[in-house]
Amino acid sequence: MGKFLYGILKTARPRQWLKNIAVGTAVLFTGQIFTDKLLITFWAFLAFCLFSSSGYFINDILDAERDRKHPFKKFRPIASGRLSVPVALFVSFLCLIIGLSISFQLGKPFLLISISFILLQYAYSFFLKHISVIDILTITTAYFLRVYAGEAATGYHISIWLALAVLSLALFLAIGKRRAELTLIQGYAGVVPKDTRETLSHYSEKLLDTYTAMFANSTFITYAFYTFLEKPIIKGFFFRGYGEFSEPLADRKWMMVTIPFVLFGIMRYMQLIYEGKGESPEQLLTKDLPLLTTVLLWGFTVFIVIYGIGG
Repeated sequence: MGKFLYGILKTARPRQWLKNIAVGTAVLFTGQIFTDKLLITFWAFLAFCLFSSSGYFINDILDAERDRKHPFKKFRPIASGRLSVPVALFVSFLCLIIGLSISFQLGKPFLLISISFILLQYAYSFFLKHISVIDILTITTAYFLRVYAGEAATGYHISIWLALAVLSLALFLAIGKRRAELTLIQGYAGVVPKDTRETLSHYSEKLLDTYTAMFANSTFITYAFYTFLEKPIIKGFFFRGYGEFSEPLADRKWMMVTIPFVLFGIMRYMQLIYEGKGESPEQLLTKDLPLLTTVLLWGFTVFIVIYGIGG
């Protein structure tokens, strides 16, 4: 029973639920984290975790034959035969139904985005992942839908510059994943890239390098513009009640102090993908101490700036 439950949990990929933290973008950056919107965001996060896991079960069923030719993916429960297809289909359907039930309670806009996300996941698993460039854009769109699902659930909206930064980051991560996967596969003798992922045969190292550099730059630039152009949303805790003295300090572009963390994070991630370690961004985030530390420091600084200073 233990191995059976472990197989289900492993296929659900709880580590990849980290991607769904993106639904909290709106509540964090609009200064609403200490309101009832935080609980709503939690339910939105839970719904997207269920949708994601439902898609992973379907994806692993469809990819079982290819996964058996992959140096690491061949150990996945479905590919290795430890989890049967009927059980995987049942769990996938169960996750989908529970997720939709939660979405229905969060309002029509959130439900519509949820359905779009589900359809996109299934379309990716069945055919979009086999089309070069489209596969990357599909992964990026899934990231983006998570952010706007958070907006739909809470009713609060992020700035256009932050939205562009999220879009650029999503493209950077998706392309980095393909680049690291290509590096990894080429390091194994007898493993042909197209046998594990068909689109890899259409991506040259030079092309992916160009894409990576392009969206690394756009991520940094759009985020820098966001920090400079965004006006303070709330009056921070540190400066409340200090009258005129607090105004000059509160009006400064405090969010710009978070830029060094973003810059280091981009550079560190690029270093890791060129070493063939970036096939799974969420795995890197939990295993690479410098990257994890940078993200935590960035999150802490953003929190202090928005809620403590009011930037």
